[in-house]
Amino acid sequence: MERRFWIDVLERAWRTRSLIWLRGVRRVGKTTLAQSLKDVEYFDCELPRTRRLMEDPEGFLEGLRGRRVVLDEIHRLANPSELLKIGADHFPDTRILATGSSTLAATAKFRDALAGRKADVWLTPILCRELAGFGHAGLERRLLRGGLPPFFLAAQAAATVYQEWMDAYWAKDVQELFRLERRQAFLRLLELVLARSGGIFEATYYARACEVSRQTITNYLAALETTMVAHVVRPWSTHRATEIVSAPKVYGFDTGFVCVYRGWDALRLEDRGLLWEHVVLNELHARLQAATVHYWRDKAGHEVDFVIARPGAPPIAIECKWSADGFDAAGLRAFRRHYAEGANYVVAQDVSRGSTRRLGELSVHVVSLEGLLDAVAPEDRQPPPRRSPAAAK
Repeated sequence: MERRFWIDVLERAWRTRSLIWLRGVRRVGKTTLAQSLKDVEYFDCELPRTRRLMEDPEGFLEGLRGRRVVLDEIHRLANPSELLKIGADHFPDTRILATGSSTLAATAKFRDALAGRKADVWLTPILCRELAGFGHAGLERRLLRGGLPPFFLAAQAAATVYQEWMDAYWAKDVQELFRLERRQAFLRLLELVLARSGGIFEATYYARACEVSRQTITNYLAALETTMVAHVVRPWSTHRATEIVSAPKVYGFDTGFVCVYRGWDALRLEDRGLLWEHVVLNELHARLQAATVHYWRDKAGHEVDFVIARPGAPPIAIECKWSADGFDAAGLRAFRRHYAEGANYVVAQDVSRGSTRRLGELSVHVVSLEGLLDAVAPEDRQPPPRRSPAAAK
């Protein structure tokens, strides 16, 4: 299938920069997407023969002048940033797409993060708009199987493939890039993050469960965030005395993995609501191309699922509901008592045509997922993909 949304994102990025860094978790579809681009020459850097071709970066690029080139798994090179920097600075008419599972700044192996030279594109798991193209239009399958194409398309879901993914993630993404040593503790943290996905991250609990220090948990979480396997959603506040200002919520990267590590092989209504929240976050990340989505909570327990706050603009509040009829406005009311200005959205999977509800002084837009995305990040006004934020500190 042609993943038109992502192809358009890449083509727009190439119009602003000659170099694109395409990042995303293992098996999210980076290679297939890169190979689907028109008129590209593809190089797999996992192959020793390919790496030998690039030992002389200038000579390699000279032979590709003016072409569109894919450098897949470029982190396998001894000095990948050298080749990319030479390409960006000295071969601007050559369009380069390099792929990897994390940011360029994730490891000392990348001696230059190429700030200002590249466009950064984050390939997320399958979007709802892509479901029909994959041959399965049902949202339920997306929730239960997740959004990694091989897992979504498999005739049967086997728990072993998820464990194989975890093993490959440790060996090729974590150990190779970060050189962490305590495999069991690290993977235990990831399993717990997936099982408790969407909840407040309590470092003390994880440190005790993984038998490591709080600082080690902080370091592990930074690695999970940098490799996009965990999404750290930080609280938004102006440091009011009544607000939660430091405790983040952490989401697993994919609903299929969340289901496996929660032990779900069939979904109840309350399960769908939690997973729908994950899907909405995934779609916001894809459209915004940044991880700058927050949540809000006060010390009385009122909460807003997601907040988008842009400089100079009032905060946008978003509530995720499986059914629009199940909406409770208490969280939005509490939020707007502090922040009166800004749009309020309830995004539900059973809405086909948006509407606006007046709840006293509160105005709430009840929208579909596409309606929300069109409102907060219209495609025709998207900025060029931005450099990813630094890892959690």
